[in-house]
Amino acid sequence: MDQIRGWLGFHPEWSRRRLSEELARDWDWRTPTGQLKDIAARDLLNRLEARGLIRLPARQRRGGRQTPRALGWAAQGNLDLLARAAKQPRLFSQLLPLSWHQAQPGQPERVAVARYLAEHHYLGYPDALGQIHYLVRDGQGQDVACLLFGSASWKVAARDEFIGWSASQRPSRLAHLANNSRFLILPWIQTPHLASHLLAQAVRRLRVDWPARHGLPLWLVETFVETERFSGTCYRAANWIKVGQTQGRTRNDPQHLRPAARKDVYLLPLAARFREHLCAPASS
Repeated sequence: MDQIRGWLGFHPEWSRRRLSEELARDWDWRTPTGQLKDIAARDLLNRLEARGLIRLPARQRRGGRQTPRALGWAAQGNLDLLARAAKQPRLFSQLLPLSWHQAQPGQPERVAVARYLAEHHYLGYPDALGQIHYLVRDGQGQDVACLLFGSASWKVAARDEFIGWSASQRPSRLAHLANNSRFLILPWIQTPHLASHLLAQAVRRLRVDWPARHGLPLWLVETFVETERFSGTCYRAANWIKVGQTQGRTRNDPQHLRPAARKDVYLLPLAARFREHLCAPASS
């Protein structure tokens, strides 16, 4: 705490990002691939601030929940034109072959994903840190859907009971889980059964892209479905398992003062022996 407070006092010009990078670097806090765990460090700093132990500098509004503007007015006009197009049903076979793009920062595909989610997803565009962005296009090159996968939630009673791990095992094994934080089929795409096909394809890609990003195998994927809005049919059709509900609160509300919508918890194991991996005794 003295070290962090010292940085805050001597370097008031540092951003939250700079602080998290310095903290991860000083602790040599790295992933198995050698990347700084600055996202985890930033989460720690945010938790300390929430408890009143430190006061971080003001957030700098760069990216994050803001929608990138790199598409420009011409691209926005194209999106508006698509949005006005008639919603004519198309068979899944008429969309093939689908192409998947892992949208990286600075790429037009990344900007398109951010804009689509900001405009058409009820939760908007989330904090992009650590999230794998996918943009899906049809055989004619038209955008169809976007999906985001990021770090798993810290603690979910229904999920943790299903896995069977202990509170001491969870912190070191959580990086083997991914969270499907956003899933959007663009509103002018009207294709029956498309959602379950996309979920299945996304998971196949994630099996490769997650270890490449984090240096760890992926054994389980989770998502949360707000029951007042959705039934979760596409997840069940893609073999995801409903294991329970959330308790109606968020991880950023430790005092449980702000009620949140209850959500169904869906899980998809990616290995037959996933419990053995996640619950194995720590090596000596």
